Amino acid sequence: MSCVLQWGSVYTAQLRKRDWACGLASLLLRKYSTKTAPQIPRMEYQDAICTLNTLQTNASALEQVRRERGHPQQQLQAMRGFLERAGVTVEELDRLNIIHVTGTKGKGSTCAFTEQILRSYGFRTGFYSSPHLVQVRERIRINGQPIRKELFTKYFWQVYGRLDETKDAHRGTMPAYFRFLTILAFHVFLQEKVCSACFIFAWFCLDRRPWVCGISSLGIDHTQILGDTIEKIAWQKGGIFKVCWLFMHQKCCGHVCLVSGLADTEWPGRNQTLKHGAVTYFLDGAHTMRSMQACVHWFRETAAQHERIASGPVARVLLFNATGERDSAAMLKLLVPCQFDFAVFCPNITEAIASCNADQQNFNVSVENMLTRCLDNERSWRLHHSPGDSKGTQLLIEQGLPLVPEKKAETLVFPCILSALQWITQGRDSVLTDPAKTVLEVKPSIMAKAAPLCNAAEMHILITGSLHLVGGALKHLDPAASN
Repeated sequence: MSCVLQWGSVYTAQLRKRDWACGLASLLLRKYSTKTAPQIPRMEYQDAICTLNTLQTNASALEQVRRERGHPQQQLQAMRGFLERAGVTVEELDRLNIIHVTGTKGKGSTCAFTEQILRSYGFRTGFYSSPHLVQVRERIRINGQPIRKELFTKYFWQVYGRLDETKDAHRGTMPAYFRFLTILAFHVFLQEKVCSACFIFAWFCLDRRPWVCGISSLGIDHTQILGDTIEKIAWQKGGIFKVCWLFMHQKCCGHVCLVSGLADTEWPGRNQTLKHGAVTYFLDGAHTMRSMQACVHWFRETAAQHERIASGPVARVLLFNATGERDSAAMLKLLVPCQFDFAVFCPNITEAIASCNADQQNFNVSVENMLTRCLDNERSWRLHHSPGDSKGTQLLIEQGLPLVPEKKAETLVFPCILSALQWITQGRDSVLTDPAKTVLEVKPSIMAKAAPLCNAAEMHILITGSLHLVGGALKHLDPAASN
């Protein structure tokens, strides 16, 4: 994974000949804000999440972001105004010792590794990332752990209350979902007095004196917001750099704390394997061509290792969804060599009772549109298995994937993640058969297709195409993560 790092501000330039860890030691000498936030009447975590969901970006707000793409100063000015209304000053941000990472692929992993390395040195860290897998509070972490529900709720209402009280004087404006969470993260890290904060941002940010800026590998993604060429995207991502002559590309000394930090890093939903008895889940939130190519290589290698020690025949199942402007058909073609017995499609809806999942509600697209996308994905998969798919064959060659004899897979579409997992596992995973979980009625014709699953000694299920899909699956497969 390629990554370019820039040491951020003038005061860090003096440290260029010192060991990185020695330079970090100076962070402990910084002063923190003594300003305390007003207390807000007690509210529940779910109340906070439901209120947060009202800030989700609608079509008109997205269009405004696209219009402002070439005018970064307007975005910065708007964000600065929201921060001031929330009681956070730019001068306070200077004290956070921010490590700011952007890019198309690898920025989350880079921050996860960096944050773990800093903790290996004994620093108190903050980590802000997007999106979350199961609960919103995962986006804001202290010392590697999502902040507790009580803390999230307390700080949420402090920030939301200040913004809501001042909106009438600012034409009723409130920050959209992502901007609000960014402001909340700043507030949390200041109140919790972290030594260093890792931030994942797409492009421009208000941190004037970041400790380090980094850009991971670039690719084509989020084109409606960032632009439709590598040059346009690079220009947007490069906005995080500040005036400074220090930089480093790729190579770094392997100090023992750095090595242990890398080894101890956990980053769920990426190349993750969960074994529940006879059912093994392979979870990877790949959602671009580049990451899907890596996912296929990982799955083929890892699944083969599991099959060598399997107690009998293994059934392979794909659970897939993709959202937004992403090229589902191209990603699905990359998955063909995995030789699945079934290809199952579902929207990023965790279960039929949506009210139970405020953390994962999405009001930016209708259920009808989500299901239509699933049907389109199913159609694309079938076309890839039709005779004479020369375009798909050429794509496999270009991506360096093997041309293996294709195995025709049955395809199905389900209305939610839980119903898809329940059908795939056929009662073999006890965490999915909990009486408290809703079980949707399945047509007899669909149940009849499950014979290969029932006859298999073990099941290998690859869940990919969307981090939101992986997060929804983890909500059911790893209940501890939901608590």
